[in-house]
Amino acid sequence: MSYLDHIHACNNANLSRYARFRIGTRPVGALRSEFATALTALGDDFIRDENGEYGFASHIQTLAERNAALTNATEALRDQGTIKRLHGEKFDIRNCLSDAPLCQLDRFAMPHFGCRSWGVHMNGFVRKADGLHMWIAHRAQDKPTYPGMLDNMVAGGQPTGLGFSENMIKECAEEAGIPQELSQKVIPIGTVSYLYETDEGLKPDVMVNFDLELPESFVPQCADGEVERFELLPLKDVAEIVRTGFDFKFNCALVVIDFLIRHGHLTADNEPTYCELVSGLHRDLNP
Repeated sequence: MSYLDHIHACNNANLSRYARFRIGTRPVGALRSEFATALTALGDDFIRDENGEYGFASHIQTLAERNAALTNATEALRDQGTIKRLHGEKFDIRNCLSDAPLCQLDRFAMPHFGCRSWGVHMNGFVRKADGLHMWIAHRAQDKPTYPGMLDNMVAGGQPTGLGFSENMIKECAEEAGIPQELSQKVIPIGTVSYLYETDEGLKPDVMVNFDLELPESFVPQCADGEVERFELLPLKDVAEIVRTGFDFKFNCALVVIDFLIRHGHLTADNEPTYCELVSGLHRDLNP
């Protein structure tokens, strides 16, 4: 077991199983054949073209029309059991942050369509006399995804209509009871990307990450029920948990590895896979 195993685990996608999903000429996702069959069987809003790729039919032209078609399709596929559940929160579909959103899709349907999601993750840490300590979240046992696993102190998907820092500050209050006078000090520190395959489909996702240094006196609160408890651990202990197992939710381990590199815990001198780790945290996301 090594840190690099987390890079491999988060980039497990077999792209030969997928056909492209396009909006106009722009590839925005990828569908498994069984999902593509269920989608096109719903009616005439989605088609398979002569190249074997999928997309909206020609009568679906505007953002509003695409949103309506996606809402109708995802609700029908949920009722059929093809999609197990919907979340109710919508994510923008776009390949690059510089692109205007082409439409919006329920966050739980994103992997079925293989569309890129963005999220925000935060490393909350404390400087003590004996070195850095990191706040770790234990996910609630009743969460529908990855129950009971370890998580970054605060994390969340990036919904339609919010900026990334704005969303991060909102999540700080909702998940950990961090007051705004502290959360507004979050520092954006970069991104981590990966190409992950789940039972539902493909996740070509980007995490926009933040650091927040907290005073020793601050103790987070489990504010919204998504976290069972928080634990403050020495950074070396967090590093060992990541190095020796898969206790962290799959993508959260990457956020910790990135922190370990940036704060000098992992270096080219002490970690033989250092170069592979640095490059592996930034996967090419074009399925």
